[in-house]
Parts: sequence; structure tokens; C-alpha cells
Amino acid sequence: MNITITPAAEKFMRRMVRFNGGSVQSGFRLKVSAGGCSGLSSEFSVQAQPTPGDVSLDCNGLAVFLPAESRLLLEGVTIDFSDTLSESGLTFRNPNAPAASCGTHGSAPPATAAVSISSIRRKA
Repeated sequence: MNITITPAAEKFMRRMVRFNGGSVQSGFRLKVSAGGCSGLSSEFSVQAQPTPGDVSLDCNGLAVFLPAESRLLLEGVTIDFSDTLSESGLTFRNPNAPAASCGTHGSAPPATAAVSISSIRRKA
């Protein structure tokens, strides 16, 4: 798999696992689907183990669980974390995706997607 997780994204994922009471075996499950202004919409949760069909990636000892559809959509993507005035959460940069916009005129924004921190759900 060709997915890059930046140190900032890894730190965020680790904090979410820790703050949600995750055990040593717990992981960060990231589900990405087609949709949204940038072409991706996503949600994430902390889970004790992968869901059937998930692949578990090891990111320096952190388990990242990815369903099949997410793995396909994240191929070649860099997962980062951004905390600015305009967005806070995970961002996805795909150098191969066309730039998209949501009804704006002029130049389109880069092909990224932000996931709000408030979209976190805890699953047992």
C-alpha cells in the first residue's frame, strides 16, 4: 500500500486512541468514501480490533484499520493533520486528484479533504 501518514497525523491518531481509553491492541479506524467538495468524505473511530475485512497498518506501533474501499481511495495519498482557523482535523492530499471546488469561482483549492475532530465516534 502506498499511503503516507505524516508525524502530525500519527500524533493526532495516537492521542485519539489514548483519550478514548484504547488498550494496547486498540487502533484508529479510518473510513474514507467518495463524496464531498474534495472528492472524499471520511469518518474515524477508535476500535478494540479491526472490523472483518479491514487491513491493519502498523504506523510506528500504532494500528490503523482501513476498510477495503478506503484502501483503494487512499492509494498514493498523504494523510496529514491540520489545526488552523479554517480547519482542524485530518487532511488528505492526493497529488493525482484533480482540483475541486464547491461552487467557488476562480482558482480551485488543492485536492484535500478535512475531517472535523467532532466526527469521532467510539466503538467497543
